[in-house]
Amino acid sequence: MQDKDKPHSISNHILPVAATMVGVCMTVISLIQLIPANSVSPWADGLLAIDSLVFLISAMLSYWSLRHQRSSGLVERYADWLFMLALMVMVGVSFLVAFELFKN
Repeated sequence: MQDKDKPHSISNHILPVAATMVGVCMTVISLIQLIPANSVSPWADGLLAIDSLVFLISAMLSYWSLRHQRSSGLVERYADWLFMLALMVMVGVSFLVAFELFKN
């Protein structure tokens, strides 16, 4: 079965979730700025900023694959891989922030 014959592509799911995750990353960056200095690693802000950019690129690629059916297979795969990479980075940053905030 070819990609254009699939009734439900993964891009239909990646696009809204990746766009939402950009907002989540930006919100967490804002919340980290409210925490007293030196309590959370300065890497958290930078990693989340890069992470929001990766989510944005994933959303853009999934949108591209929805609009251009001929080249959708490869572009959709890239969007999927970037989305998974960004999720892993977000989980890593959340562990970093949690351990630094709740250490004794």
